Amino acid sequence: VFGFFAFRSRIKGVYFSIITQAMTFAAMLLFFHNETGFGGNNGFTDFKRILDIPIATQSMRMTLFVMTGLTLLGFFLFSKWLIGSKFGRVLQAIRDAETRVMFSGYNPLPYKLTIWVISAIMCGVAGALYVPQVGIINPGEMSAANSIEIAVWAAVGGRATLIGPIIGAFIVNGAKSWLTVAYPEYWLYFLGALFIAVTLFLPNGIVGLVRKWRAKDKNTLSDGRLEAQRALATSEGVEPSALAPIAVEPKGVRA
Repeated sequence: VFGFFAFRSRIKGVYFSIITQAMTFAAMLLFFHNETGFGGNNGFTDFKRILDIPIATQSMRMTLFVMTGLTLLGFFLFSKWLIGSKFGRVLQAIRDAETRVMFSGYNPLPYKLTIWVISAIMCGVAGALYVPQVGIINPGEMSAANSIEIAVWAAVGGRATLIGPIIGAFIVNGAKSWLTVAYPEYWLYFLGALFIAVTLFLPNGIVGLVRKWRAKDKNTLSDGRLEAQRALATSEGVEPSALAPIAVEPKGVRA
């Protein structure tokens, strides 16, 4: 319902982020009240059994772990298929130039609303797998810090990629597991500093850095092959100009 009215009003960008965070904060304050029936500050606790099987057993914990991994893999493959479909290409066009998409005869509203619902379903499934493993869920999970942390996952791993947020999640959560034990009072400072550093010095994240290195190595290899061809042609008495024409591209010189 919120997505329909927000997208229909053409709210986007930073304004959309502010509104969603404000509504989340309001919901968090509401659930903190005991009168709502959701446990107040404590939330829901005492998750001990699933299908009459104790959660604390090693077999159940391993089952939940495997289910989480398979769910992540399933969502990854589904997202990869979705991006390659016509629906996904329209979504990317809306992201890059929504006005042009509208002039091309497409209505962005159903596309944005559909992907909003799909993302909400994914978050719901992730939450359903998360709660039994930690044994508690309270309104504090809706804090802005968690939303920022998820954004940092994508920034560290690589925005506009599928594998990037997964890599970022492992790195950030690994750092969180250590810092919240060793220096718990500095965790949020570290998270903010990491986000700023990545934005300034690594705008495309780890995936973008790896792609840049690969492109550089590929250009270096192409240049090396070109020099080898020229040296061989010279040794055999063939004019280098008789070789394949050389094209100058933005990323380097290629034959």
